[in-house]
Order: sequence, then C-alpha cells, then structure tokens
Amino acid sequence: EVQLVESGGGLVQVGGSLRLSCAASGFTFDDYAIGWFRQAPGKEREKVSCISSSDGSTYYSDSVKGRFFMSSENAKNTVYLQMNSLKPEDTAVYYCAVIGSSWFCSHEYEGNEYDYWGQGTQVTVSS
Repeated sequence: EVQLVESGGGLVQVGGSLRLSCAASGFTFDDYAIGWFRQAPGKEREKVSCISSSDGSTYYSDSVKGRFFMSSENAKNTVYLQMNSLKPEDTAVYYCAVIGSSWFCSHEYEGNEYDYWGQGTQVTVSS
C-alpha cells in the first residue's frame, strides 16, 4: 500500500521561504498524478499544485502561481513544493496526494478522486 509522509513545514515570517517534501513508499504505478493541497481552518481543501506523468505538465492555483514551484526526484520517490514570498493567507495544513492511474492536472478537483493522502504538515506564516 502506498504511504505518503510530508515534512518541511514550520513557522516562517512574511516573505520567507519553505520547501515541503513528500516521501512516497510502496509506489509502483506506471501512470500517476501527485498533487499538493492545503486546508486552512474554516475553509475547504484547495488544490495548490500538481504534476502528471501522463504529459509531464504542472498546475498551480492562481493564489500561488509565480511563488510556489513543484518538482520531483524519482530516484528517491520524493516530490517537493518550494514556497517563496510567503503570505499570511498561505497558512494552512499542507497535504500531498496521489492518483495511481492516468490523470491530467488540468482536471478540476472534485474532492474524491485522489487515492492516497499523507497526514499533512503545518505551515504558519506570521506577520
């Protein structure tokens, strides 16, 4: 069974940077999509970024575009989310998730299509 473990969260000041990591084990899929999500108190879960093996494309939400960058290191079964120019509204629990089949990041997030989720890592941006 796939397991996902996020790390790298913490407390950072406005304008600072963090790099989140998502380490995967038991990952044997030929086609997949890996997404980063976040959920702040009182708000719905939001798709932040995504990478798809089907076309190699990436996706970023409008709120983080130009500030956040997703990358992968396949040899280590790890994906990263580099977060720059952080704002207080970026404060949330960040999760990574996997779809273990062919998928395109251009699809809208409906809430039940991702197969595996990590436990999350807290990011707090202080002003």
